[in-house]
Amino acid sequence: MTARPLREALIDVDAIEHNVRHLRRLVQTEVIAVVKAGGYGHGALLAATAALAGGATRLGVADVSEALALRGAGITAPVVAWLHGSDADFRDAAEHGIELGISSLAQLQAAAAAASAEQPVGVHLKVETGLGRNGVEPREWQRVCAEAARLERVGRLRVVGVFSHLSNTSIDDDRRALARFHDALAEAAAAGVHPPLRHIAASNAAIALPEARLDCVRLGLAIYGLSPLADRSSAELGLQPAMTLRTSVAAVRRVPAGQGVSYGYTHRTAAETTLALVPLGYADGVPRQASGRGPVVIGGRRYTVSGRIAMDQFVVDVGDADVSIGDEVVLFGDPTLGYPAAAEWGDAADTIDYEIVTRIGPRVQRTAVSSEMTGGRR
Repeated sequence: MTARPLREALIDVDAIEHNVRHLRRLVQTEVIAVVKAGGYGHGALLAATAALAGGATRLGVADVSEALALRGAGITAPVVAWLHGSDADFRDAAEHGIELGISSLAQLQAAAAAASAEQPVGVHLKVETGLGRNGVEPREWQRVCAEAARLERVGRLRVVGVFSHLSNTSIDDDRRALARFHDALAEAAAAGVHPPLRHIAASNAAIALPEARLDCVRLGLAIYGLSPLADRSSAELGLQPAMTLRTSVAAVRRVPAGQGVSYGYTHRTAAETTLALVPLGYADGVPRQASGRGPVVIGGRRYTVSGRIAMDQFVVDVGDADVSIGDEVVLFGDPTLGYPAAAEWGDAADTIDYEIVTRIGPRVQRTAVSSEMTGGRR
């Protein structure tokens, strides 16, 4: 018998496929599945394969190295990478057919320089619409569009898309940014740029702001089954969380009242009790900020982390419960199956569920499972 990994993230690939298919029916447009940062911690290849099976037609990543890793793993679908360094060299991207998000004239020229006579580089021109991050500045937009149109005419580039990002601050803020985006599209058209894809909506706006769906949407958090909306849960959106972070109790100790627990003794036992040792810590992505607050399930019962989370482990005061070495411990998973949500860990650490799943470290083994193995939800 093969021993269970000490630290394991079960990745329900059927859930990712379901989420993409469900969202695609909702948005009724092309889906770019965002699998950057190791597929939001789920495993980029696992996420990409499942998303494509669910109907995504493109994949989105932050940088070219992530795109090339997908190509090296056998992914042939279109991939767009949109964040580049100041001295970016796009020759490898051009060779492997990677589409490039372009945020400046210099990047546009570098992309054209990497093209071959036989294979123009596909680009998505990004315009800044108010987020204050990357994207072509409005005062440079016409110039960049004119140059993109020229380079397309001479066969160096294909303008696949024009895009931007929304802040998700409020519906009104996003609508103002969307209006600026439509103005930029009109300027692009006047310069001779007519992309088949216009995209500005990520998961939040794809669900909550239908007019932002345009030709395609970029879906990140939602395809992993986590809600991008503060007022609606995953279940209410028809999404199924794909990651279950689990381990097993490593040690059990009966202690008297007044026993200090973990570094700094921020928790002392109120009475004689049992302490269970959990072999996951902040080196694995479990946030130290959630010390004394993070929820766990052991043997089907919910508890709270006791004391400080250390680099490799934390302790749970289980009272008089019958807990043994080897019992399963689940930090988060699908709430409909009785597990804490990743968002609860986000609340406990004063952060967001995006960070909770994305920061899960390399010591945690990712294991692909189907929904039949995790509860048969479909």
